Amino acid sequence: MLKHILVPINKAGWPFVGGALALSVIFALIWKPLAIVGLILAAFCTYFFRDPERQTPVRAGLIVSPADGHISAIETAAPPAELNMGTEPLMRVSVFLSVFDVHVNRVPAAGKITELAYHHGAFLNAALDKASELNERMSVKMETEDGKEIAFVQIAGLIARRIICNLSMGQEVKTGERFGLIRFGSRTDVYLPNGVAPLVAVGQQMIGGETVIADLQSDESIREAEVR
Repeated sequence: MLKHILVPINKAGWPFVGGALALSVIFALIWKPLAIVGLILAAFCTYFFRDPERQTPVRAGLIVSPADGHISAIETAAPPAELNMGTEPLMRVSVFLSVFDVHVNRVPAAGKITELAYHHGAFLNAALDKASELNERMSVKMETEDGKEIAFVQIAGLIARRIICNLSMGQEVKTGERFGLIRFGSRTDVYLPNGVAPLVAVGQQMIGGETVIADLQSDESIREAEVR
């Protein structure tokens, strides 16, 4: 029970939690009831930057969701130009994160980072299709242990103004490994190799580092889902 209540806070959140607590002290010196405002902000920041452990499936070929949230779109689209992956459309799975989702991002597959590119852009609603092309983003290309090439992209949203990515060129990564986060409400896209169909459906809830979104060793066709 305590493990689910006392969830660790990502280190990127401590300045916000500390700042909110300091603000509550200042407010208390002005008028004690105002301290409640600072405490509410501190509680929200503690909740937003929570960083729970995840049980990651480690079988070769599996691609897991890089973020918590729900699948907002599954469609074919050209990968970000800055990754030099060509213009041929690939299957793209988009995960939209609300301010209530865990915002720590996780590597979708084991392999090696081969390209990193930051693109300055707009801050449109991350749920919009054009956000993938127009919004501020951090694009990552990697080669999986199976020798396949995939890409994943952190996209800033309407409220988000900061993307954190701790990956480096040539870095060897493991499936589900933490690699960054986005503040405060955003989207993460995953571009799958040709011929690989997603095993999730639009509207499905994702658990970052746990939910399998594709299997490089499977020839299953695109799944369909119904609301029940």
